[in-house]
Amino acid sequence: MAMPARFALGMAEILNVWSTMHILPTIPEEIMKEKVTRATQVVCMAAAVLALTVSWGVSPGSAQNPPPADHPEVTVHGRKYTPASILARNMGTPEDQTTQFPPHKIIGNLYYVGTKTLSSFLIVTPQGNILIDSTYERNVRTIQKSVEQLGFKFSDIKLLLGTHAHNDHQEGDALLKQLTGAQTMAMAEDVPALQAMKPGGKDHPIDKILHDGEKVTLDGTTLTAHLTAGHTRGCTTWTMKTQEGAKMYDVVIGCSLRPPATLTPEVIAEFNHTFPVVRSLACDVPLGDHPAQYNMQEKYAKLQKGASNPFIDRAGCQKEADVEEAMFHALLDEQRKQAGH
Repeated sequence: MAMPARFALGMAEILNVWSTMHILPTIPEEIMKEKVTRATQVVCMAAAVLALTVSWGVSPGSAQNPPPADHPEVTVHGRKYTPASILARNMGTPEDQTTQFPPHKIIGNLYYVGTKTLSSFLIVTPQGNILIDSTYERNVRTIQKSVEQLGFKFSDIKLLLGTHAHNDHQEGDALLKQLTGAQTMAMAEDVPALQAMKPGGKDHPIDKILHDGEKVTLDGTTLTAHLTAGHTRGCTTWTMKTQEGAKMYDVVIGCSLRPPATLTPEVIAEFNHTFPVVRSLACDVPLGDHPAQYNMQEKYAKLQKGASNPFIDRAGCQKEADVEEAMFHALLDEQRKQAGH
């Protein structure tokens, strides 16, 4: 398969993508440090794309199905992105996906209890708690550990919500419900994909089906479910208000806006609806189903140094939408050109 030179990546980026897909063999450090010629970069990326295509396991809950190509390339806010680099940014390494990130308070009654690259959020109320995204089933005990390290009881989780029907975000729902008895809720459009998600043969629990704009309330804390389809049919962005000191803040917990490899007319229509919706949401605190979408690690580091709450980031509220909308239009243009339109 010929690979145009404009698709060539630097070796560091190639290694990052390969390691994310579980296919990178051990490479001596001295080789990694060598200067790679443009021709070698092209050959390496062609091999990587071919290997990804062959090795990727297809399932209803895959984060990307099929694996993304490394084109087109867009530049947003001075940084270059490709479909493959965005996926690598979001997922990190296999270890990142399962390694606990220090649990921490984000703002008000909202806490982070996920891994290095898979978000899970805990919302605390006097009458019980809400969890958004159980991630992989193998991470449920890690989430439990984080909840307990923050001083809360895992069994106090009364409601289990999700952002979208991919394994890395909601595979753990059945186990988490088994351990806590939490009531599970899901956006109607994602129900078929969730029902197909059966780790260990467990049926996926759905106690209540939600619709666009529906509110979920527990003891004075209200979350609104916004249908922001495209990444999945029922991709759900959650909004809520929380109090820090004497002020109220608008929180947006975004569902992924990453377009699939092939844009069908249905998906195009969904994204054309979703981007304006996301941009219209009141926002002081932007969050996402992958920490990299809101620079969590950088903000957490600032918080540890005593900075004023870096998660209050109005200037960052549109950044992820800027990246993904630019990629969506670039993919659409490329697809139309390939079709001769």
